[in-house]
Amino acid sequence: MDFIKETLKGQQYPKMVRVRQKFDRSKIDDVPGAVMSALSAPKFQDTVGPGMRIAVTCGSRGIANIPEIVRTVVHYCLEKGAEPFVVPAMGSHGGASAEGQRAILESLGVTGETVGCEIRSSMETVKIGESADGHDIRIDKNAYGADGIILINRIKPHTSFRGRFESGLMKMMAIGLGKQSGAESCHESGFRYMADMVHEFGSVILEKTNILMAVGIVENAYDETALIEGLLPSEIEEREPELLKTAADRMPKLFFDSCELLIVDRIGKNISGTGMDPNISGAFGTPYASGGIKAQRRCILDLTDETHGGAYGMGAADVITRRLYDKIDLSQTYPNAVTSTTLSFVRIPMTVESDREAIGICLKTCVGSDKAHPRIIRIRDTASLEEIMISESLLVEARQNDRLDILSGPEEMDFDDRGNLF
Repeated sequence: MDFIKETLKGQQYPKMVRVRQKFDRSKIDDVPGAVMSALSAPKFQDTVGPGMRIAVTCGSRGIANIPEIVRTVVHYCLEKGAEPFVVPAMGSHGGASAEGQRAILESLGVTGETVGCEIRSSMETVKIGESADGHDIRIDKNAYGADGIILINRIKPHTSFRGRFESGLMKMMAIGLGKQSGAESCHESGFRYMADMVHEFGSVILEKTNILMAVGIVENAYDETALIEGLLPSEIEEREPELLKTAADRMPKLFFDSCELLIVDRIGKNISGTGMDPNISGAFGTPYASGGIKAQRRCILDLTDETHGGAYGMGAADVITRRLYDKIDLSQTYPNAVTSTTLSFVRIPMTVESDREAIGICLKTCVGSDKAHPRIIRIRDTASLEEIMISESLLVEARQNDRLDILSGPEEMDFDDRGNLF
């Protein structure tokens, strides 16, 4: 676009410095062993028996070691003489289709071959009750028809609301297993009431279906498995909020309060339900959650391959690139927005041809800042925060923080012939 090229003539781009952020890296080295140990606790001794048809849940998030975790749960069931199968528990993700949800599991490495049992993907649900205000509570038909259900999910702060239960086991029951119709019902009152709805829906499912046990997962700031805990259904309501606090303490963050520009190399559903985690980026789609860095401008440069064109979260940016725009699949993007009632995250931002232009427009339109020394942070994505790039103007602050190491730089932003960053 001639106007963009013309207006950016003479635009200066500051030098950048590579920095390492340091977090608690304690983790589980033998993940399958930890899962088997959790499931071998005496409290589960008579939970799974011969001939039982067991539905094992798997969501759409990029959970560390998820193929190994699911495979171990499947193996545990097989050892008990049961007949396990995996059901996608991801609400409306995957374009709200059975094929799309199966494809998401495959992209995560969860297939019949890798986990050792059949994948049964369907959008059919069964109504099992109603909420106090008349919303249908639904559950995956295959899971409902099984003799028992084993939940597997990561527990962490949600991207759009706060409460005793956020992302985790209760939400997987309320929304993930509800498929598109159940998820839509749970979201119908909006995020203002989501914490209450997740609790109410999940409690009804615990009461009216045969949830056998749950595997709760907490990750560290490096996207590694830090904690695995096996829970009886009667333990979920008390224990999950405690695990949520642990997860919040272990989450990564940016060790800066604010910047003029946050550059995000890529977003995707495999990184966060909102493409990039607002708990880090500071760009929330609702007023019912807060946190993250304060940034005047944000630009997003690309989509992950694993998101299959699902660009939910692009609306949190001020500017995106043409290569991101060209990858957008609206059939993958819109269902999640309609189901969640959060349409702002699928708005298409200002679109320019290259990374150079996206960064340049953001810098040019920042107000009240030192144009010669802008505060810029560049991250690969909100799940990869160990190494980041900062502009020279943040160096003094970085040197004063013992959780940051300066690795290299300052160096010029390295653009290729098309104006994209290496």
